[in-house]
Amino acid sequence: MRLATMASEGGGDHGGLAGYISHHLTHLRNKEPGGLFDFGVIHLDTVFFALLCGFIVIFALRSAAKGATAGVPGKFQCAVEMLIEFVNEQAKSLVHGKLDYIAPLALTVFLWVATMNAVDLIPVDAFPELAKLLGIHYLRPLPTADINGTLGMSLGVLLLVFYYNIKIKGVGGWLHQWACAPFGMAKITLNPLTWIAALLLAIANVFMNAVEYVSNTVSHGFRLYGNMYAGELIFFLIAGLGGSMTVLGIGMHLFTGTIWAVFHILIVLLQAFIFMMLTLVYIGQAHEHH
Repeated sequence: MRLATMASEGGGDHGGLAGYISHHLTHLRNKEPGGLFDFGVIHLDTVFFALLCGFIVIFALRSAAKGATAGVPGKFQCAVEMLIEFVNEQAKSLVHGKLDYIAPLALTVFLWVATMNAVDLIPVDAFPELAKLLGIHYLRPLPTADINGTLGMSLGVLLLVFYYNIKIKGVGGWLHQWACAPFGMAKITLNPLTWIAALLLAIANVFMNAVEYVSNTVSHGFRLYGNMYAGELIFFLIAGLGGSMTVLGIGMHLFTGTIWAVFHILIVLLQAFIFMMLTLVYIGQAHEHH
């Protein structure tokens, strides 16, 4: 259950509930940003918890593989096998080609994102208070509530889409797709107008393909970020209900926190599933010939 008590009746060290939330939304970073876009800023907490969740997934899958038996499977092995079968079926329905690497990729994406999302179910003050003991004043442990983290993952998917496009269609075939889809290409003859028409169509096709790739990547990252950020913010607001430490305040805190935590479990899994399915959709599109 994601619950917390305020640092004081006023709501923290920075002045009320707004200060409490602002403090919890501040990342541990290597330096202060010099502007709206500062590519030298690294959110160390996002990197740390994303890698930690990745290692947890690797360890769990490795343990399942090492403990797998040909006889009657245990509960853990059975759960993993059911999940693998489920993901494999989704991959088969969306990607028409060899699934040697795509199905494991989808499984990894689902488990990694679900594990990162599940950090949001840990009490809001657990990691920040632990960090204070180490002299760290700011810590935001939820990687998927950081737009840099989710966009980084969506950019990774975009690179995979480029890779499979080139692998399946070749460089020439992929460039031909950029110039000829979705509006097609004018038939070139000795008439100079056909050359002009072909050039204009090629420009329009390249523009539309660029818009599609950019919009897919941005929406892929923003969808996960928006949902997890909203869920995180609601947990902070619920935590504020216990700030007065009255019986009513604590009661409302426990009731609303429990209800939202149970509901949020569905969001954690659903957003991981959606991110995985969109990854499969985009990679599946790379396997299609126009």
